[in-house]
Amino acid sequence: MAEHVSVLRTPPECFENMPDWPYQPHYLQHGNLRMAYVDERNAGSGNSGDEEEVFLCIHGQPTWSYLYRRMIPVFLNHSTQPGARPARRVIAPDLFGFGRSDKPTDESQYTFSFHHTALLHLIETLDLCNITLVVQDWGGILGLTLPLAFPWRFKRFIVMNTSLATGLQPPSKGFLEWRAYSNRTPDMNIAALLKRGCPHLSRAEAEAYNAPFPNKDYKSGVRRFPNLLIVDPSMDGAEVSQKSVDMYSTSEQWKGEDVFMACGMRDMVLGSSAMKSLSRMWRNGCRYMEVQEAGHFVQLWGEEIARKAIEVFERKEGVEGVSTVQPRASRL
Repeated sequence: MAEHVSVLRTPPECFENMPDWPYQPHYLQHGNLRMAYVDERNAGSGNSGDEEEVFLCIHGQPTWSYLYRRMIPVFLNHSTQPGARPARRVIAPDLFGFGRSDKPTDESQYTFSFHHTALLHLIETLDLCNITLVVQDWGGILGLTLPLAFPWRFKRFIVMNTSLATGLQPPSKGFLEWRAYSNRTPDMNIAALLKRGCPHLSRAEAEAYNAPFPNKDYKSGVRRFPNLLIVDPSMDGAEVSQKSVDMYSTSEQWKGEDVFMACGMRDMVLGSSAMKSLSRMWRNGCRYMEVQEAGHFVQLWGEEIARKAIEVFERKEGVEGVSTVQPRASRL
């Protein structure tokens, strides 16, 4: 990356009084850029020799790590194991251009490879292993390409309303409408957008999604992301995305109970059609849950999703409300 990137940094006072967000930021340098991330651990009460479980939660556009506030406590504390709580750690970064992370002012700085490289740098610098990758929206479009670099670091997946874009399929009508809306709304009111899709949010919760953006100048990343989606196989990110699809389609590393997918059924952009297609990618199948009342920002219904996912991972058997997508080898 360039030696010096011109950036804006959201003032800390913008993040005061965030509802249900007691987490202090940690920071990682990437060139002259500063990436913010949440890093939380529980004390654990199981076998002290057990390897710590890491939940790596990656958000999409136009949100930030605050989107995971309803899931983080469940990841840290919920377990089906009587009398024991596995040692767990949650890492939730803010992508560059979002949250507390630095925001390059030049929109051309935001590319698939820019974000991809930054996330790999985070994983390697923190030496994360035994990872459960938790993704949604661009968090998945980017995040599901990360295991290709070091699959041994990744143990499980929680995948919500996202896709792996290779450019081989035409974009959906819903995405084209979203991109057109974003392009004609350079100063998007993100709080209003979240409130429309998630009416159960309080006003203070919705406003937390505006906090990283004191004015229009801070929204370069918000404006840029919809135009980065891979709609042609020659675009940046297409090759690593296709190689990732090939890996998941052939690898025996992840069993069906290691992959938990949750679909917000009211999502018009990355809803049932996209998620059903993605569910058929995994070589050994996956577990699948539909959240009927949820829209695109499905983490806002995330407590139940997080609990169900942990129950699937720990019990490795049937869980109420969760279906099985059969592995490819068993399909006629």
